[in-house]
Amino acid sequence: MIVDILARFRFPVCSAWHGRSSLSIRDRGDDQRNDRWKPILLIIASIACGRSGWSGEVLLLPLAMIFPLLWAMAPSRTTAAVAAAGYFLAASRGLPQGVANFYAADLWPGLALWVMASASFVIVHAVLWRPHGGNASGRKGGDAARALRYLLAMALTGLPPFGITGWAHPLTAAGVLFPGWGWWGLGATAILLVVMTGRRWQIAAAALGGLYVWSATNWTPPKLAPGWISVDLKQGAKLGRDGSLQYHRDLIATVRKAAEPGKDVRVAVLPESALGYWTPTVARVWQEALRGSDLTLIAGGAVVEPRGYDNVIVAISADAAKVLYRERMPVPGSMWQPWLQWIGQDGGARADFFANPVVEVDGFKVAPLICYEQLILWPVLQSMLHSPEMIVAVGNGWWTGNTSIVAIQKASSVAWARLFDLSIVMAFNT
Repeated sequence: MIVDILARFRFPVCSAWHGRSSLSIRDRGDDQRNDRWKPILLIIASIACGRSGWSGEVLLLPLAMIFPLLWAMAPSRTTAAVAAAGYFLAASRGLPQGVANFYAADLWPGLALWVMASASFVIVHAVLWRPHGGNASGRKGGDAARALRYLLAMALTGLPPFGITGWAHPLTAAGVLFPGWGWWGLGATAILLVVMTGRRWQIAAAALGGLYVWSATNWTPPKLAPGWISVDLKQGAKLGRDGSLQYHRDLIATVRKAAEPGKDVRVAVLPESALGYWTPTVARVWQEALRGSDLTLIAGGAVVEPRGYDNVIVAISADAAKVLYRERMPVPGSMWQPWLQWIGQDGGARADFFANPVVEVDGFKVAPLICYEQLILWPVLQSMLHSPEMIVAVGNGWWTGNTSIVAIQKASSVAWARLFDLSIVMAFNT
């Protein structure tokens, strides 16, 4: 059915597909009507692609790979831009509600941020879109140019500065299609995406369909690291905002219950922001609580600096307490606010770009990902360059109520773990 629809739009090779070299007057009339509907249908399909591919179900991620085909089929640059906007806005549809929850405001600030966040994705795909050539040789040359342009689009939307808001990247689906293939699987997925933009798109579509069926029927979740546990919390917005001794005592009791004797637990992982402000006093409280045990706690906190703060992961044992990881890419706007320093003001979270991509815990080389880093491409790929053995993904998703944001974060993290055949531990607060 999809092939018939695309054929009616006369995407390259469709004439050969139907075995005809010329059009009758009636055919031309049908094509003119199809041409009028084509932009609308492509935009609707792009919206459906973004919504279904980024639903929070890991096995649906390959649906996002249809977007390059829709982008390439656009009859004009305007249609390509609107299709890109439809895909991105549908994939990130939880943002307006999430922003409203975070700031306890109406939807308007969230809607404005939603549109602003899509700008880089839309601009890149609009600028790099290329129309199809008319004759056969023109189409061949156009295919090569279009392939290079889409490769550039993938790189630009995956890496800073455009990649800072590079959510919903189709390459994330590599872990579903090629589990365990690592960088080879990432390259194979990139090739499929590029072929999707050319006149041989049917080959890529058939391969995508076959790989998807095979993966869905043979899918296994990522392996768990022995001796590691995650401690999810349901404390809502109050997580980490109560610095009282009683708060930490309650949290210690929760960890002790999860890691009770007999479970052979060596490392417990708490969500982002679980410890609140990281101070020497907080470190001593937790070290005393862990005295006499071999347990190591991995938890989120915040280190306040003169000009702002660092969103961090700390490691605590009876013998030591230290900052293990500083977030490379905090949430732009709500956390990372570089413009404050430009105007001489203090505040906001610092972005430790490309710093500490892996850390070592319990003898494992770990790739840490805090919240927003799970939604974009470059932090995880940078970590994978250092051959980690495990992904530790933490988040504080209390503000994502009535959205699929946390589910999408988890699906992305699982996909990367499967692609590189890594263990994974995830801890979230909701």
